Amino acid sequence: MATRIGIRQLVEFVLRSGDLNESKDSQNTAMIGARIHRQLQKERSDDYESEVYLKKVVSMNGEDYVLSGRADGIEICDDHILIEEIKTSDQKYEELTDNTRELYWGQVKVYGHLILEEHPELDEVTLQLTYYQVSEDKTTVDEETFGRDELADFFEKLINEYEFWLKLRSDMRKTRNESIVPMKFPFEKFRTGQHEMAAAVYKTICLEKRLFIEAPTGTGKTISTMFPAIKAMGENKIQRLFYLTAKQSTRHVAEETIDLMSEHGLRLKSITLTAKDQIRFPEEKDLLPEKNPYMVGYYDRLKPALKDILIHEDSITRSVIEKYAKKHTVDPFEFSLDTSLFCDVIICDYNYLFDPLVYLQRFFTEKDNDNFFLVDEVHNLVSRARDMYSAEVTNVAIPELIKEAQKQKNSTKKYQNQLKKLQKAFEDVKFTLDLLKKDELVTADIPDNLVKALNKFNEFITDWLKDREPSDFVDDTRDYFFQCLQFLKISGYYDDTYKTRIVLDGGNISVKQICLDPSFFLDQSLKLGLGAVMFSATLSPMDYYRDVLGGKENSLAYQLPSPFPAQHQEILVTQYVQTTYYQRSANENNIVESLKALVSAKKGNYLFFFPSYGYLRQIKDAFEKRCPDIQTTEQTTGMDAFARQDFLDQFEEDPEETLVGFCVLGGIFSEGIDLRGTRLIGVAIISVGLPGLSPENNLIKDYYDQENGQGFAYAYQLPGMNNVLQAAGRLIRSSSDVGIILLLDQRFASQRYTQLFPPHWHNYQRVSTLKKLTADINDFWKGQSNED
Repeated sequence: MATRIGIRQLVEFVLRSGDLNESKDSQNTAMIGARIHRQLQKERSDDYESEVYLKKVVSMNGEDYVLSGRADGIEICDDHILIEEIKTSDQKYEELTDNTRELYWGQVKVYGHLILEEHPELDEVTLQLTYYQVSEDKTTVDEETFGRDELADFFEKLINEYEFWLKLRSDMRKTRNESIVPMKFPFEKFRTGQHEMAAAVYKTICLEKRLFIEAPTGTGKTISTMFPAIKAMGENKIQRLFYLTAKQSTRHVAEETIDLMSEHGLRLKSITLTAKDQIRFPEEKDLLPEKNPYMVGYYDRLKPALKDILIHEDSITRSVIEKYAKKHTVDPFEFSLDTSLFCDVIICDYNYLFDPLVYLQRFFTEKDNDNFFLVDEVHNLVSRARDMYSAEVTNVAIPELIKEAQKQKNSTKKYQNQLKKLQKAFEDVKFTLDLLKKDELVTADIPDNLVKALNKFNEFITDWLKDREPSDFVDDTRDYFFQCLQFLKISGYYDDTYKTRIVLDGGNISVKQICLDPSFFLDQSLKLGLGAVMFSATLSPMDYYRDVLGGKENSLAYQLPSPFPAQHQEILVTQYVQTTYYQRSANENNIVESLKALVSAKKGNYLFFFPSYGYLRQIKDAFEKRCPDIQTTEQTTGMDAFARQDFLDQFEEDPEETLVGFCVLGGIFSEGIDLRGTRLIGVAIISVGLPGLSPENNLIKDYYDQENGQGFAYAYQLPGMNNVLQAAGRLIRSSSDVGIILLLDQRFASQRYTQLFPPHWHNYQRVSTLKKLTADINDFWKGQSNED
């Protein structure tokens, strides 16, 4: 399978020079750009064909490469060919840098060379650059005619310069494949289910499909997905693997898995992408791009920096990127993105593929079968995707911005006028609510006048921000500008899966576009690669996750059994405890006595999970009064990485006294932590974990009631049960782990919930009294002692 090279990618890599210019904060989205393209294309002649795919096989370094791209439009007459390239931006055509124009022309000149090769009867081609400035609705057309020899010479020079990089990548891939072929699984033997899981992943790649996998905690999901994917890479079935995660901890697991295979002979280039605000050097803060030494002349230093890091490093983590970025004075974030073009495995957050505002355009502007996706802990993607495709704008910041503008020395009358016009648009929305005598309104439409006002405001601020010296005032303006910009961009995706919620709180007005069902958008993102494996310890019921994650019609499903002995885990469901809001006070004593029974039977470490901080503190206070000799610790809001680690460090192996940690369901300690062996011997989950009643959750409920009649399940029950399963999964992490899961809510015993229990929970026991609970707990630990 010949490697594909995008024409735009080729041109930009070879011809780009000078400074790193960050985004001009254009209001264009891909959808708006596509709409403008279609609008201009419709105005062309009958001989005009739009979106013409062009390709050429180029042999370099003994290998074939498919050079491909899509020309915006080609007009072919008997003795004449015109190729049009359309570009859209907010920037004035006259303000484009010389290098930007060179890149635009370079792309269309390659198209010209390819089309003349298809038409040997012609000696020249007319190339047209059409530039549409969105902010002023202005079109600039530049046209030139080029001869066959001139374009062939341009193309040859382009390829010759790129050949070094192709050879470098080719040599790296050859080394990679030679290391993969003999590579064995990096453990003596597969755990239960691992071999089957790895085989399913490999077959999914071969069949170019999408696979959902539920693999219980302890299966070894990362190695079981990454190992077969890399074996397929060694056979050139794919060339690039994206390992997408929701949390930093899982990114570290992916890095460690690559390192483990490297210890067994693997040689490939892997990179971990870090968010821009986390990896920027401190000295870059508050510097304009034209004064930032890591951005000025960035592209003039980029290629030596790339050559250096690619020759000397295989595992390219954040610290490695920072080391070489310092050495070559290049911006670390942009350097990591440029380096990723040459890497085989890219470990990154979900948003680099799925988020419509920040996805990696260098990889995901069109489908590329060289790419394959591994999506870890994919249950997290449900809520993350809704957030990615939702946006809110308010008028809260406007009065303070006007007040601050009045203090500025430079004239800000136009600035203030723009804000006042925007405030007027918000007040018009408020007027509508006042007429209806409501302080909240849900509608299927976006307020058109507000959108128009936001567009005009952002057009003004786009120009206003140019060349502004850093200040708190400018930062506040930019923050509000980005809020408005995000709202406008998301409005381009608005369809019948959305609702708009308008809330009036005093004089403050908020307007939120809520994406109720992002499944279509996720599906479109996943189609940009050859296929995907989406996996988690909790994907039950599978039909729900396939539905909400865009895989209902076009995916496979696979559920693995637990690899650990069922008798190592006791699951006890109390039928005498009610945790609904109105029953909490009456059931407080039953809960505390049940928790006391759990921790009194055996000295050790325990975690108790609650649906809210308020309920946590209520039971914790009562528990401490009832059990004053038992040491406790609790999760608090806003814990940073150090506080989280301090909390976990308290859970020592073979503790001398019992420790109980009070935590929140769905929080930082309910998934992604690994307390093996005697660091944790019991987990109690108080309530079925239903998300709190809210207007937005109710909108999701209403939407799915219309779609499939399962609104309550989709909006409340299933997300809550996922939190329960994740928290329970903290207990058994290895084949030697032993412990008790205590489910304190009588609803768990109902069929509505027992049918959601995973297969390795089918030995659960219903407990009707506190006395029976105490006996069952003691019997379990006696049984473990006898087994030992």
